[in-house]
Amino acid sequence: MTNSSFLQSTLFNEPPLEVATVQPAPIDVELQELAHRLNERWDGRLHLGTSSWNFSGWAGLVWAQAYPEARLSREGLQAYAAHPLLRTVSLDRAFYRPLEAAAYATLAAQVPAGFRFVVKAAALVSDAVRRDAGGRAERSNPSFLDAQMALEQCLRPAVQGLGEKLGVLVFQLSPLPPAWLHDPVRLEAQLDRLWQALLPEVPSGSRLALELRDPELLQPWLAAHLKAHGVRYCLGLHDRMPGLDQQLPLLRATWPGDLVCRWNLQRGQSYASAKDRWAPFDKLCAPDLSTRQGLARVIGGTLSAGRSVYVTINNKAEGCAPCSVLELARALAGMSA
Repeated sequence: MTNSSFLQSTLFNEPPLEVATVQPAPIDVELQELAHRLNERWDGRLHLGTSSWNFSGWAGLVWAQAYPEARLSREGLQAYAAHPLLRTVSLDRAFYRPLEAAAYATLAAQVPAGFRFVVKAAALVSDAVRRDAGGRAERSNPSFLDAQMALEQCLRPAVQGLGEKLGVLVFQLSPLPPAWLHDPVRLEAQLDRLWQALLPEVPSGSRLALELRDPELLQPWLAAHLKAHGVRYCLGLHDRMPGLDQQLPLLRATWPGDLVCRWNLQRGQSYASAKDRWAPFDKLCAPDLSTRQGLARVIGGTLSAGRSVYVTINNKAEGCAPCSVLELARALAGMSA
Protein backbone atom coordinates (compact mmCIF):
# COMPACT_ATOMS: atom_id res chain seq x y z
CA MET A 1 0.00 0.00 0.00
CA THR A 2 1.38 3.44 -0.91
CA ASN A 3 1.74 6.20 1.66
CA SER A 4 -1.10 8.15 0.06
CA SER A 5 -3.48 5.21 0.01
CA PHE A 6 -2.55 4.37 3.60
CA LEU A 7 -3.23 7.98 4.62
CA GLN A 8 -6.57 7.98 2.81
CA SER A 9 -7.61 4.72 4.47
CA THR A 10 -6.58 6.05 7.87
CA LEU A 11 -8.27 9.42 7.51
CA PHE A 12 -11.58 8.01 6.38
CA ASN A 13 -11.48 4.88 8.61
CA GLU A 14 -12.17 2.57 5.70
CA PRO A 15 -12.88 -0.98 6.90
CA PRO A 16 -10.84 -3.82 5.44
CA LEU A 17 -12.34 -5.51 2.42
CA GLU A 18 -14.22 -8.75 3.12
CA VAL A 19 -16.66 -11.03 1.35
CA ALA A 20 -20.16 -9.63 1.76
CA THR A 21 -21.85 -12.93 2.62
CA VAL A 22 -20.97 -16.37 3.92
CA GLN A 23 -20.14 -18.51 0.90
CA PRO A 24 -21.32 -22.12 0.55
CA ALA A 25 -18.88 -24.95 -0.02
CA PRO A 26 -18.55 -26.14 -3.62
CA ILE A 27 -21.01 -28.96 -4.31
CA ASP A 28 -19.70 -31.95 -6.24
CA VAL A 29 -21.69 -33.79 -8.89
CA GLU A 30 -22.21 -36.90 -6.74
CA LEU A 31 -23.89 -34.86 -4.02
CA GLN A 32 -26.13 -33.05 -6.50
CA GLU A 33 -27.18 -36.32 -8.12
CA LEU A 34 -27.85 -37.96 -4.75
CA ALA A 35 -30.11 -35.11 -3.65
CA HIS A 36 -31.90 -35.09 -7.01
CA ARG A 37 -32.61 -38.84 -6.84
CA LEU A 38 -34.03 -38.60 -3.33
CA ASN A 39 -36.19 -35.57 -4.07
CA GLU A 40 -37.50 -37.05 -7.30
CA ARG A 41 -38.17 -40.45 -5.79
CA TRP A 42 -40.17 -39.07 -2.88
CA ASP A 43 -41.64 -35.91 -4.39
CA GLY A 44 -39.72 -33.55 -2.12
CA ARG A 45 -41.27 -35.05 1.04
CA LEU A 46 -37.88 -35.87 2.58
CA HIS A 47 -36.46 -33.10 4.77
CA LEU A 48 -33.06 -33.83 6.30
CA GLY A 49 -31.02 -31.26 8.18
CA THR A 50 -29.13 -30.35 11.32
CA SER A 51 -29.63 -28.72 14.70
CA SER A 52 -28.67 -25.09 14.08
CA TRP A 53 -25.90 -24.12 11.64
CA ASN A 54 -23.30 -21.95 13.39
CA PHE A 55 -20.31 -24.33 13.36
CA SER A 56 -17.05 -23.18 11.83
CA GLY A 57 -15.82 -26.77 11.69
CA TRP A 58 -18.17 -27.39 8.76
CA ALA A 59 -15.75 -25.56 6.44
CA GLY A 60 -15.46 -27.54 3.22
CA LEU A 61 -18.66 -29.42 4.03
CA VAL A 62 -21.18 -26.57 4.21
CA TRP A 63 -19.05 -23.39 4.14
CA ALA A 64 -16.41 -22.42 1.59
CA GLN A 65 -14.05 -21.53 4.46
CA ALA A 66 -13.98 -21.29 8.24
CA TYR A 67 -16.06 -18.34 9.44
CA PRO A 68 -16.51 -17.09 13.02
CA GLU A 69 -19.47 -18.80 14.66
CA ALA A 70 -21.14 -15.49 15.51
CA ARG A 71 -21.08 -14.57 11.84
CA LEU A 72 -22.43 -17.95 10.79
CA SER A 73 -25.28 -17.55 13.25
CA ARG A 74 -26.21 -14.20 11.68
CA GLU A 75 -25.39 -14.79 8.04
CA GLY A 76 -24.89 -18.49 7.39
CA LEU A 77 -28.40 -19.79 6.79
CA GLN A 78 -28.52 -18.93 3.09
CA ALA A 79 -25.26 -20.80 2.46
CA TYR A 80 -26.52 -23.71 4.60
CA ALA A 81 -29.69 -23.95 2.52
CA ALA A 82 -27.61 -24.02 -0.68
CA HIS A 83 -26.44 -27.52 0.30
CA PRO A 84 -28.68 -29.86 -1.74
CA LEU A 85 -29.27 -32.34 1.09
CA LEU A 86 -30.05 -29.78 3.81
CA ARG A 87 -33.76 -29.09 3.39
CA THR A 88 -34.64 -28.39 7.02
CA VAL A 89 -33.02 -27.11 10.21
CA SER A 90 -34.00 -27.21 13.87
CA LEU A 91 -34.33 -23.72 15.32
CA ASP A 92 -33.04 -24.64 18.75
CA ARG A 93 -32.55 -20.99 19.63
CA ALA A 94 -36.34 -20.61 19.90
CA PHE A 95 -36.25 -22.98 22.89
CA TYR A 96 -34.12 -20.59 24.93
CA ARG A 97 -35.87 -17.37 23.96
CA PRO A 98 -39.13 -16.96 22.03
CA LEU A 99 -38.60 -15.39 18.61
CA GLU A 100 -40.76 -12.64 17.15
CA ALA A 101 -42.49 -12.93 13.80
CA ALA A 102 -40.00 -10.50 12.22
CA ALA A 103 -37.07 -12.72 13.22
CA TYR A 104 -38.76 -15.75 11.70
CA ALA A 105 -39.51 -13.78 8.53
CA THR A 106 -35.84 -12.83 8.21
CA LEU A 107 -34.90 -16.50 8.38
CA ALA A 108 -37.61 -17.58 5.94
CA ALA A 109 -36.36 -15.07 3.35
CA GLN A 110 -32.96 -16.80 3.28
CA VAL A 111 -34.12 -20.29 2.22
CA PRO A 112 -35.75 -21.70 -0.94
CA ALA A 113 -39.41 -22.57 -1.30
CA GLY A 114 -39.08 -26.27 -0.48
CA PHE A 115 -37.17 -25.69 2.75
CA ARG A 116 -39.00 -26.35 6.05
CA PHE A 117 -38.13 -25.29 9.60
CA VAL A 118 -38.42 -27.44 12.71
CA VAL A 119 -39.09 -25.00 15.54
CA LYS A 120 -38.59 -25.85 19.20
CA ALA A 121 -41.28 -24.32 21.39
CA ALA A 122 -39.85 -22.13 24.12
CA ALA A 123 -38.83 -23.65 27.45
CA LEU A 124 -41.02 -20.91 28.88
CA VAL A 125 -43.97 -23.23 28.18
CA SER A 126 -42.38 -26.65 27.56
CA ASP A 127 -40.36 -27.05 30.77
CA ALA A 128 -42.20 -27.77 34.01
CA VAL A 129 -39.50 -26.04 36.05
CA ARG A 130 -37.53 -22.82 35.87
CA ARG A 131 -33.79 -23.47 35.67
CA ASP A 132 -30.65 -21.57 36.55
CA ALA A 133 -27.84 -20.84 34.08
CA GLY A 134 -26.38 -24.28 34.71
CA GLY A 135 -29.64 -26.05 33.90
CA ARG A 136 -30.52 -26.97 37.48
CA ALA A 137 -34.15 -26.78 38.51
CA GLU A 138 -34.88 -23.86 40.81
CA ARG A 139 -38.67 -23.77 41.14
CA SER A 140 -41.85 -24.89 39.42
CA ASN A 141 -42.91 -23.12 36.23
CA PRO A 142 -46.46 -21.71 36.45
CA SER A 143 -46.48 -21.30 32.64
CA PHE A 144 -45.85 -24.99 31.90
CA LEU A 145 -47.97 -25.97 28.87
CA ASP A 146 -49.94 -22.74 29.23
CA ALA A 147 -52.12 -22.80 26.11
CA GLN A 148 -52.54 -19.06 25.66
CA MET A 149 -48.86 -18.34 26.18
CA ALA A 150 -47.89 -21.09 23.75
CA LEU A 151 -50.25 -19.63 21.19
CA GLU A 152 -48.99 -16.07 21.56
CA GLN A 153 -45.27 -16.72 22.19
CA CYS A 154 -44.64 -19.79 20.03
CA LEU A 155 -47.17 -20.70 17.35
CA ARG A 156 -48.46 -17.37 16.08
CA PRO A 157 -45.04 -15.72 15.59
CA ALA A 158 -43.76 -18.82 13.78
CA VAL A 159 -46.81 -19.00 11.51
CA GLN A 160 -46.73 -15.28 10.76
CA GLY A 161 -43.00 -15.20 10.08
CA LEU A 162 -42.34 -18.54 8.39
CA GLY A 163 -45.63 -19.07 6.60
CA GLU A 164 -45.59 -22.26 4.53
CA LYS A 165 -41.95 -22.84 5.52
CA LEU A 166 -43.01 -23.87 9.03
CA GLY A 167 -42.71 -27.65 8.99
CA VAL A 168 -43.04 -28.66 12.65
CA LEU A 169 -43.47 -26.97 16.01
CA VAL A 170 -41.97 -29.36 18.57
CA PHE A 171 -42.79 -29.25 22.27
CA GLN A 172 -39.85 -30.93 23.99
CA LEU A 173 -40.84 -31.84 27.52
CA SER A 174 -37.70 -31.42 29.57
CA PRO A 175 -37.28 -33.98 32.41
CA LEU A 176 -40.43 -33.69 34.49
CA PRO A 177 -40.54 -33.40 38.28
CA PRO A 178 -42.39 -36.21 40.13
CA ALA A 179 -45.52 -34.10 40.58
CA TRP A 180 -46.05 -34.19 36.80
CA LEU A 181 -44.32 -37.44 35.87
CA HIS A 182 -46.39 -39.56 38.23
CA ASP A 183 -49.72 -37.89 37.54
CA PRO A 184 -50.63 -38.83 33.94
CA VAL A 185 -54.22 -37.66 34.36
CA ARG A 186 -53.05 -34.15 35.19
CA LEU A 187 -50.46 -34.15 32.41
CA GLU A 188 -52.91 -35.38 29.77
CA ALA A 189 -55.48 -32.76 30.78
CA GLN A 190 -52.87 -30.02 30.41
CA LEU A 191 -51.74 -31.36 27.03
CA ASP A 192 -55.35 -31.59 25.91
CA ARG A 193 -55.91 -27.90 26.65
CA LEU A 194 -52.71 -27.06 24.79
CA TRP A 195 -53.60 -28.91 21.59
CA GLN A 196 -57.18 -27.64 21.58
CA ALA A 197 -55.89 -24.07 21.65
CA LEU A 198 -53.14 -24.52 19.07
CA LEU A 199 -54.48 -26.92 16.46
CA PRO A 200 -57.12 -24.56 14.98
CA GLU A 201 -54.31 -22.13 14.04
CA VAL A 202 -51.81 -24.67 12.65
CA PRO A 203 -51.57 -24.24 8.84
CA SER A 204 -52.52 -27.23 6.72
CA GLY A 205 -48.92 -27.89 5.67
CA SER A 206 -47.51 -27.76 9.21
CA ARG A 207 -47.84 -30.01 12.23
CA LEU A 208 -47.31 -30.17 15.99
CA ALA A 209 -45.09 -32.76 17.69
CA LEU A 210 -44.25 -33.84 21.22
CA GLU A 211 -40.75 -34.95 22.24
CA LEU A 212 -39.94 -36.64 25.54
CA ARG A 213 -37.02 -36.80 27.97
CA ASP A 214 -38.68 -39.27 30.35
CA PRO A 215 -38.90 -42.89 29.14
CA GLU A 216 -41.63 -43.52 31.73
CA LEU A 217 -44.01 -41.62 29.45
CA LEU A 218 -43.75 -44.16 26.63
CA GLN A 219 -47.20 -45.42 27.52
CA PRO A 220 -50.32 -46.48 25.57
CA TRP A 221 -52.32 -43.59 27.01
CA LEU A 222 -49.92 -41.08 25.47
CA ALA A 223 -50.01 -42.79 22.08
CA ALA A 224 -53.82 -42.77 22.13
CA HIS A 225 -53.83 -39.13 23.21
CA LEU A 226 -51.49 -38.01 20.41
CA LYS A 227 -53.33 -40.05 17.78
CA ALA A 228 -56.68 -38.57 18.83
CA HIS A 229 -55.36 -35.04 18.41
CA GLY A 230 -53.29 -35.68 15.28
CA VAL A 231 -50.12 -34.57 17.07
CA ARG A 232 -46.97 -36.43 16.02
CA TYR A 233 -44.68 -38.23 18.43
CA CYS A 234 -41.20 -36.82 17.85
CA LEU A 235 -38.73 -39.68 17.81
CA GLY A 236 -36.13 -38.28 20.20
CA LEU A 237 -32.81 -40.10 19.89
CA HIS A 238 -31.08 -38.98 23.06
CA ASP A 239 -29.09 -40.48 25.92
CA ARG A 240 -32.00 -39.96 28.32
CA MET A 241 -34.34 -42.03 26.14
CA PRO A 242 -34.31 -45.69 25.09
CA GLY A 243 -32.96 -46.56 21.68
CA LEU A 244 -34.90 -46.31 18.46
CA ASP A 245 -36.34 -49.85 18.62
CA GLN A 246 -37.76 -49.24 22.10
CA GLN A 247 -39.54 -46.08 20.94
CA LEU A 248 -41.04 -47.61 17.79
CA PRO A 249 -44.09 -49.15 19.51
CA LEU A 250 -45.35 -45.70 20.51
CA LEU A 251 -44.58 -44.35 17.05
CA ARG A 252 -46.46 -47.21 15.39
CA ALA A 253 -49.42 -46.71 17.72
CA THR A 254 -49.82 -43.15 16.41
CA TRP A 255 -49.74 -44.23 12.74
CA PRO A 256 -50.56 -42.95 10.17
CA GLY A 257 -48.69 -39.68 10.12
CA ASP A 258 -45.52 -37.85 9.14
CA LEU A 259 -42.23 -38.79 10.78
CA VAL A 260 -40.60 -36.19 13.01
CA CYS A 261 -37.22 -37.17 14.43
CA ARG A 262 -34.51 -35.26 16.27
CA TRP A 263 -31.29 -37.30 16.51
CA ASN A 264 -29.75 -35.33 19.33
CA LEU A 265 -27.19 -37.24 21.35
CA GLN A 266 -25.48 -40.60 21.09
CA ARG A 267 -26.31 -42.95 23.94
CA GLY A 268 -23.61 -43.07 26.61
CA GLN A 269 -22.64 -39.44 25.99
CA SER A 270 -23.43 -36.10 27.56
CA TYR A 271 -23.51 -32.94 25.48
CA ALA A 272 -20.44 -31.64 27.28
CA SER A 273 -18.39 -34.81 26.88
CA ALA A 274 -19.35 -35.17 23.21
CA LYS A 275 -18.34 -31.57 22.56
CA ASP A 276 -15.00 -32.03 24.29
CA ARG A 277 -14.25 -35.22 22.36
CA TRP A 278 -15.66 -34.38 18.91
CA ALA A 279 -15.22 -30.63 18.34
CA PRO A 280 -14.77 -28.98 15.84
CA PHE A 281 -17.37 -31.40 14.38
CA ASP A 282 -15.68 -31.74 11.01
CA LYS A 283 -15.92 -35.53 10.64
CA LEU A 284 -17.74 -38.60 11.91
CA CYS A 285 -15.97 -39.41 15.17
CA ALA A 286 -18.22 -42.18 16.50
CA PRO A 287 -20.36 -43.66 13.72
CA ASP A 288 -23.60 -45.15 15.07
CA LEU A 289 -24.40 -47.51 12.23
CA SER A 290 -27.17 -49.36 14.07
CA THR A 291 -29.16 -46.19 14.78
CA ARG A 292 -28.56 -44.84 11.28
CA GLN A 293 -29.71 -48.03 9.58
CA GLY A 294 -32.77 -48.30 11.82
CA LEU A 295 -33.67 -44.70 11.16
CA ALA A 296 -33.27 -45.23 7.41
CA ARG A 297 -35.79 -48.09 7.55
CA VAL A 298 -38.33 -45.98 9.41
CA ILE A 299 -37.83 -43.08 7.00
CA GLY A 300 -38.17 -45.32 3.98
CA GLY A 301 -41.38 -46.89 5.27
CA THR A 302 -42.88 -43.50 6.06
CA LEU A 303 -42.05 -42.04 2.66
CA SER A 304 -43.27 -45.14 0.82
CA ALA A 305 -46.63 -44.71 2.56
CA GLY A 306 -46.94 -41.22 1.06
CA ARG A 307 -46.07 -39.30 4.23
CA SER A 308 -43.46 -36.61 4.84
CA VAL A 309 -40.29 -36.86 6.92
CA TYR A 310 -38.51 -34.25 9.04
CA VAL A 311 -35.20 -35.42 10.53
CA THR A 312 -32.69 -33.08 12.17
CA ILE A 313 -29.33 -34.30 13.45
CA ASN A 314 -27.04 -32.83 16.09
CA ASN A 315 -23.24 -32.87 15.92
CA LYS A 316 -23.37 -34.90 19.13
CA ALA A 317 -25.07 -37.82 17.38
CA GLU A 318 -21.95 -39.04 15.55
CA GLY A 319 -19.52 -36.12 15.58
CA CYS A 320 -20.53 -34.15 12.49
CA ALA A 321 -24.16 -33.48 11.61
CA PRO A 322 -23.65 -32.77 7.87
CA CYS A 323 -21.69 -36.00 7.54
CA SER A 324 -24.48 -37.88 9.34
CA VAL A 325 -27.00 -36.39 6.91
CA LEU A 326 -24.88 -37.50 3.96
CA GLU A 327 -24.51 -41.06 5.25
CA LEU A 328 -28.23 -41.27 6.03
CA ALA A 329 -29.02 -40.02 2.51
CA ARG A 330 -26.73 -42.65 1.01
CA ALA A 331 -28.45 -45.36 3.06
CA LEU A 332 -31.84 -44.18 1.79
CA ALA A 333 -30.64 -44.06 -1.80
CA GLY A 334 -29.45 -47.64 -1.49
CA MET A 335 -32.84 -48.95 -0.34
CA SER A 336 -34.92 -50.81 -2.91
CA ALA A 337 -37.85 -48.87 -4.33
